[in-house]
Amino acid sequence: MNAPPISEEVAVRIGLATKALPGKSITEVIEALQGSLGETLDKDALSKITVKKLKKAFGQPESVDDKQTGDLIPTATLKEVAEILWGEKTEGSSLPTPEPYQDGDMPKSVRIAIASNSGTKLDGHFGSCKRFLIYQVSKEVIKLIDLRSTAGDKEAEDKSDFRVDLIEDCDILYLVSIGGPPAAKVIQRGVYPIKIFEGGDAPELMEEFQQKLNNSPPPWLAKILGAEQGKHLKNYSEETINAR
Repeated sequence: MNAPPISEEVAVRIGLATKALPGKSITEVIEALQGSLGETLDKDALSKITVKKLKKAFGQPESVDDKQTGDLIPTATLKEVAEILWGEKTEGSSLPTPEPYQDGDMPKSVRIAIASNSGTKLDGHFGSCKRFLIYQVSKEVIKLIDLRSTAGDKEAEDKSDFRVDLIEDCDILYLVSIGGPPAAKVIQRGVYPIKIFEGGDAPELMEEFQQKLNNSPPPWLAKILGAEQGKHLKNYSEETINAR
């Protein structure tokens, strides 16, 4: 029995995924996906793909170092492929490029995570955003230093813990919304959540934040900057702040 035809949208996703996979033909990718998801490849089937399933589909062990060479596909590449198959990346979609950064490059700076679904927008909820944009901000400089995909949370034992782990080195988290239990976990790790319900443009928000650094920072920010013995905020309310 022949497999059902693939829709144009699914075909585009598979084509883009093939481009991201070094040395793989579109036939090999389709066969691998059918082996993992079944003969019918539609949007619902592709939404169930995970990095773990992709590794199994391409016959490689679950633990692969991103820097590993040879015939094994790096985990970072498989995360990108998963996002493409979910429909989260399309031809012409543009993500910003992080700038080189090493710890210590920007003394007296603050690290900020921004929940994002597209480009440089703050438009994500904590539990469903596609990635975190990571900015390093000082009084003089604003740098986008990393993009952290949340793709792996589909395989995590605890989705919230996985996402908190991604941003635990940050001081502040900007987002559209977050539930009570995840907010408590974020705060427990010493990360200060700020809600902006209407979202916004991340570079503009970082410029506004930088102005606060250069003027009179509010008490919560002064504490993060080390005004009180270099400690992060503690014992503040679990209710996140509406920065507007």
